[in-house]
Amino acid sequence: MKTFYIETFGCQMNVHDSEKVIGTLVDQGYSQVDTPDQAELVLYNTCSIRDKAEQKVFSRLQQFKREAGKGKTFGVLGCVAQQEGEKIFERAPHVSLVCGSASYNKLPELLVQIGSGEKRVTGLSLDTEDTFETAMTRRDNPHRAYITIIEGCDKACAYCVVPFTRGPERSRTGESILKEARELADMGYTEIQLLGQNVNSYRDPSPSGGDFARLLRAVGEVKGIRRVRFTTSHPRDFVKDIIDAIDENPVLCNHVHLPVQAGSDSVLKRMLRLYTRDEYMRRIEWMKRSPRNIAITTDIIVGFPGETEDDFQKTLALLDDVQYDSMFSFKYSPRPNTSALGLADAMDEVEKGRRLTILQEKQRAIQLRNNSELIGKVEEVMIEGFNNATLQWIGRTSQNRTLNFVAAGTPAPLQAGQYRNVLVTRAGANSLVGEMVN
Repeated sequence: MKTFYIETFGCQMNVHDSEKVIGTLVDQGYSQVDTPDQAELVLYNTCSIRDKAEQKVFSRLQQFKREAGKGKTFGVLGCVAQQEGEKIFERAPHVSLVCGSASYNKLPELLVQIGSGEKRVTGLSLDTEDTFETAMTRRDNPHRAYITIIEGCDKACAYCVVPFTRGPERSRTGESILKEARELADMGYTEIQLLGQNVNSYRDPSPSGGDFARLLRAVGEVKGIRRVRFTTSHPRDFVKDIIDAIDENPVLCNHVHLPVQAGSDSVLKRMLRLYTRDEYMRRIEWMKRSPRNIAITTDIIVGFPGETEDDFQKTLALLDDVQYDSMFSFKYSPRPNTSALGLADAMDEVEKGRRLTILQEKQRAIQLRNNSELIGKVEEVMIEGFNNATLQWIGRTSQNRTLNFVAAGTPAPLQAGQYRNVLVTRAGANSLVGEMVN
């Protein structure tokens, strides 16, 4: 039996893409192995959002340069593949396959070409009508499943390479999404996460033409599904009807990830983010007024070209205004094909690092305060596993908080996928601790 190894870099979209690749390969008679040493086919599913992630991929490839010609085939998938294309063959001559995410359904025929003696094959089309068609998906988690609802992005944020690596927006039909959700529920999945570069701009391409809020409501009604999450959102397309849908149905998780990127209007304008700070805060107010106590998380970039100290202070002030429950933060990284490359006033790495440290320390203090307010409250968690080192169960709340807990005197053994009520007894900046209650 043919063997393959795949390593995934990047976001949840990439993780789910790897699930599709794994399913496709297994369907073709391949067997997945745990290390590249064991594999005949070695694949790296890549991320190019930041230069660091991209360099890590080429570092991995360099480690196996001497393995070329010893019965191994190497392939680069995903965003770096789409971004660099055939230039990857120049940087890593032992690579035989370069394939972007829109062409994963063509993997079987690409591998046949390699098997027939072709040294270098590519799948780099973005203009495809069958983006969402794959032979099958091999789910990594038996309880939580991803569903891609939209691919690509029509925004042109100055720092972002996604429109070049994922292509234009293509929405999947609502009927096919609901069919997959029902099939997952029948298989025992209880949590679904809807994925897209910008889920808010989803539009059903079928005659019904429903928007994202309508889709959310429909998925939230699927029998057997207890939690529905979604990521990621663009503030420009985030409408109040999304919050109304969350308010109406507790199956829709009370957590929204709404990337802001910066707190200064001048920086947002240079970033081409298409909204102002005030417009962003209006959406925050919709969530703050919700009776569901919605957890709000975000992404922030520091050191974007032209960012002054005053701009940075406005971003720090935004943290005070919003009180985010969690944050992903990064130093600006120049990416190919993006308009930000032409901006002047590039900041040195030392100053970027200083600002990132200040931002993260401030956010850590906010998270500790927010989490501490939950002490004494009972939260429902879905059990994800058991930590043998701490002898605690690992659970996740509807707000996407990690809650580690003990379950003394439990009459029946616990297991992953179950839902239990837990009393929060302690809080840290990144997680909670508690005790299971009846």
